[in-house]
Amino acid sequence: MTQSLNTIVPAEATAHLDSAHVGDIRGALGTIRQHDHAPRTSWRARLLTLLAIMGPGLIVMVGDNDAGGVATYAQAGQNYGTSLLWTLFLLIPVLIVNQEMVVRLGLVSGVGHARLIIERFGKFWGAFSVGDLFILNFLTIVTEFIGVSLAMSYFGVSPYISVPVAAVALIAITVTGSFRRWERFMYICILANFVAIPLAIMSHPKAGPVIHDSLIPHVQGALNSTVLLLIIGIVGTTVAPWQLFFQQSNVIDKRLTPRWMTYERADTAIGAVVVILGAAALMIATAFAFGGTRFAGNFADGHAVAAGLARSISPAAGSLFAIVLLNAAIIGAAAVTLSTSYAFGDVFTIRHSLHRSWKDARAFYAIYGALVLAAAGIVLIPRAPLGLMTLAVQALAGILLPSATVFLLLLCNDRDVLGPWVNKTWLNIVASIIVGVLVVLSLILAATTLFPSVDARRLSMALGVLLMVSLLATGAVQIWRRRSTSTTERIPSGYSKPDRMTWRMPPLDTLPKPVWSTTRKIGMLTLRGYLVIAALLMIVKIVELAIGH
Repeated sequence: MTQSLNTIVPAEATAHLDSAHVGDIRGALGTIRQHDHAPRTSWRARLLTLLAIMGPGLIVMVGDNDAGGVATYAQAGQNYGTSLLWTLFLLIPVLIVNQEMVVRLGLVSGVGHARLIIERFGKFWGAFSVGDLFILNFLTIVTEFIGVSLAMSYFGVSPYISVPVAAVALIAITVTGSFRRWERFMYICILANFVAIPLAIMSHPKAGPVIHDSLIPHVQGALNSTVLLLIIGIVGTTVAPWQLFFQQSNVIDKRLTPRWMTYERADTAIGAVVVILGAAALMIATAFAFGGTRFAGNFADGHAVAAGLARSISPAAGSLFAIVLLNAAIIGAAAVTLSTSYAFGDVFTIRHSLHRSWKDARAFYAIYGALVLAAAGIVLIPRAPLGLMTLAVQALAGILLPSATVFLLLLCNDRDVLGPWVNKTWLNIVASIIVGVLVVLSLILAATTLFPSVDARRLSMALGVLLMVSLLATGAVQIWRRRSTSTTERIPSGYSKPDRMTWRMPPLDTLPKPVWSTTRKIGMLTLRGYLVIAALLMIVKIVELAIGH
């Protein structure tokens, strides 16, 4: 079934929307009426529109600077100086490319990421993806409450008080039945994220090393499995699988449509810059505060970092870091938990919208509350290995990300879903490179874990060359296939005069089921099998660190 590009499909007829997803856009900083089709010609009108639409992109990005992220960036700075700054700036295009794709999927389809995977790839692959998401998200939420515990213990507040209070506050903020109220609270957390900048300034950074280490990829000391685990952790905490599910559902919940595509893309790009600036500020602060002191190379946890900054710089610096950690934990817990609740709403087709009251969406809010309370309870277990759990979650996210990105890439090339909004060739090339690099990183980690004596530097170079050859070969095959396919076969009828702003995906049950080739099935099964092995090896590495090897 092919939909005419000049036909406006009523919102209620596109896929399986919760009816609360249709109506006025009520953002934290403005309102746009449902039937407002006026052109935005002046800069003032465009700015006001952007302010009303902004939110999902900023929240998903700053939510990535969560408690685990703050700990990972602080560890990188304390143990390796500013030598890993380059990893952050290389991640800006990765963030923008990944999240721009889910923005298109959300605005055009009106369906959450989890439901699209299940409907287009079947229950088998849907179970894998949502199962991964649930396990990883729950562990991530646990790390957020670890962050709350460590941050408030710096101020002398017992975890048995701070953790339950934070859990209850998160639930209370979310179940109000007001999307705008929830988003305004998230904006407070976004503003608090900028506290990391004065903290970096207080450490008296030197411009030369910062600029050099931001542009030139290298590692302070030897390239080994420990530093590779940290690099994968940086990738996993900055570009996490939960982001894909969260932003796609959140733009739908905010009632955005393809008409607002440009503004939501701008929201996403701004968010990517903001999150990297915050991460870089934390890495710079710990690098220059601890460089040349007894604290260098001895990262323990967030509480120890705050105490070290208090001694190395001033008590105010320690307090600022604790505030940054607490804020990161709150926004991270809110976003990651909501991502999981959205996914469950998609899978079980229950009402799932922040516009609905507790009475209208009990199951949605009950899932949210149960996740928050269970994660908070785990943190209160005596002698739990909280520090290693934090690092393990970030590394696991980095290992599982290639699989999530592959599904994203397949969905964004599905013409039945996106019509005229499918990926352009250059975007597929960039996304393929991203997936390849992520797989290479996890391969290096697996090899150095199994064979500690292996030369990690030479292995990295060899796998890098193999990746380039593989990408070139794949590109050549795709070009050959494209040239051998007629234009008529490549472009379905009805797409000759695209009216992109009004094209929406038809109801899911009317779409033809995608047909997978044998090669694609083998490739996906191979990727899945490898990622399971890589995840197990990562656990082995974490256990080694736990027992001091």
